[in-house]
This record gives sequence, C-alpha cells and structure tokens, in this order.
Amino acid sequence: MRVDAFDFDLPEELIALRPASPRDAARLLVVRENGISEHRSVQELPDLLRQGDVLVVNDTKVFPARLHGRRMGREGGEGARIEIMLHKRISPSAFRAFVRPAKRLRPGDHVSLGATLEGTVASRDGAEVEILFDKQGAALDDAIAAEGETPLPPYIAGRRKPDARDVADYQTIYAAEPGSVAAPTAGLHFTPDLFARLADRGIARAHVTLHVGAGTFLPVSVDDTRDHRMHPEWAELSSETAQMLNSARAAGGRIVAVGTTALRTLETAAGDDGLLQPFRDETGLFVTPGYRFKAVDVLLTNFHLPRSTLFMLACAFSGTETMRAAYAEAIAAKYRFYSYGDACLLFRAQA
Repeated sequence: MRVDAFDFDLPEELIALRPASPRDAARLLVVRENGISEHRSVQELPDLLRQGDVLVVNDTKVFPARLHGRRMGREGGEGARIEIMLHKRISPSAFRAFVRPAKRLRPGDHVSLGATLEGTVASRDGAEVEILFDKQGAALDDAIAAEGETPLPPYIAGRRKPDARDVADYQTIYAAEPGSVAAPTAGLHFTPDLFARLADRGIARAHVTLHVGAGTFLPVSVDDTRDHRMHPEWAELSSETAQMLNSARAAGGRIVAVGTTALRTLETAAGDDGLLQPFRDETGLFVTPGYRFKAVDVLLTNFHLPRSTLFMLACAFSGTETMRAAYAEAIAAKYRFYSYGDACLLFRAQA
C-alpha cells in the first residue's frame, strides 16, 4: 500500500505536551466492531469490557537513553558536540546507538558523555554507531542514569525540554524491566484505582515485555509499505502467561492488548490457530491492512502520527476508512494526540 494513504493533517495545538491528571482522566474514543464510535473516558474502561477479559500490558521500563557530550579531539581537548540515543545493549559494556550529527563520529573516536561516562566508537553504519564504554554492568547502568535524560519523542522535545516531571510521567506505574527508549504510551493512562476497579469487574491482567527501540522515532521514508523494514525489538512472553491467555480465550474471554507493543508481542507469539506459545526473541512484525489477527480481540492505543507504522497497525485492526473517520472525529472534538494524549479503544473489525 502507498504510505500516503495513512496521511492526515493535525493541528499543532492538539499535540499533548503533558499527560492528563489524574492519568485515567484522559478521553477515550471507543470504536466498535461495526465502525460506530462513542466518546467516553479512560475511567470508564471497566464498563466497556466484561468479566473474563484479560488486559495484556507491556512491563518494559524506559531508561534515560539520551546522552549529550563531545567527541574528544584526537590531539587532546574537546571536540564537536554530539547527542547519542542508546537503543540496544549488546554486551555488559557496549550499546548500539543513533548519533547526531553522525558525520562527526568515526571508528576509534573517543566520546565524553558528562562527568562520569566515556566511550569509544567501535563501528559506524550511517547514523548508527556501536559504543564501547569505560564501565560495564551495574556501574554502566548507574553512569547512564546519572548522565542521561528521559528520551521524550521529538514532537514533545522539540517544543520543551524534558524535566523532572517527565521521569515519572513518561513511565507506566507497572514498569519493571529496563530496556526501552520510549514508553508504551497506552499504559500511561492506568492508575491503581483503575486497576482495582477492573479487577473488581473480573478483568484480569497479564504482562509481556517488548523493549521499544529508537526506531520508533524514525519516520517511514519509503513510498510503499512493502519497502519498509521495522527495526527488530526484543520481546518476551512467558509460558505461564501464554497458558493463562489461552485458557481465558477458551473460556470465552477476550484478549485486550494495552498498546501496539503488547499487540505485536502477542501476534508474534501466536500460531495460525491463535494459540499463544512462549516467546523470547526479537520481533520485527510490521502490521498493515490485510494482516490476519490471530490473538488480539481489543486494542487500547493512543492517537498516532500520520504515516506512522502505529497508525497503519490501527488501520489494520479496525479498517483504514474507519480509522480515518475516527481520527477526523477526534480532531474535530479536540482530542489530545500522541504520547501524552488521549486514547482509543478499538474492537477488532468484523470480517
């Protein structure tokens, strides 16, 4: 499909720069199987689901992956300023990262990233580098925590600087497994009270892990979706969780994916018969219209960027024309968009 089929115009003032307070006060556009929509709030989620359904959340934890520093001069002294976005750990002391401006680094260069962290460029491929740090393991984690900052998406970071509020705001309340450079933003809407009311309704919760990579910030630069390649991301689904979800579905419950990352993990782990198997590997699953969903029945997701792989996934789930109409309705009603914005609850389109 042509990428421009997923384009739309969004007024800049609808890009949310802060989350709703409390988190579950966000608005919720509900899109039913037949395409009919209704305006609700996230606080009403227990009334929109039913006993026996299972929420599947992504328990990845955002780490302070954006680092600022300098390339050290080859003859001593400080060199050019650089920004590094860590996106994949490859050893106790090494990461793959995207760097800006990339032309200022080449293999063998030394970089200083604050007062406590230094590294050497081991290799470079375009804007991506491999960096070998002067620390490893927990010591490296501590240094990154001290020197790094919360990697807010460009559409927020370009309008204001990250601050102390973002450390908590850009993290789900159930985050447990460090490894993401971006939050699974549908999960940002949950509060302890909302989880308690869901449990009272007989709606269970299960956890998967997908570490969101820096590729999530990169635009789709091709004209045809067939030419786009997803950056692989690490995902895990335990045998206990797979068994729980299979049992819930067999009993008539629905699998409700909280976010596109949870959905991609589940669909990667599902067989053609819809049964989930344990999974622990990278996934590069790219979901576009025409994809046959095997595991997920309902999707809670935020409003996404035009021409993005996330909006393409939503279109695959509910139908392209349905989602274009829903987004137009949300824009007219002044919903708040993107990571800190409002949400959609999508019931999978009828075949």
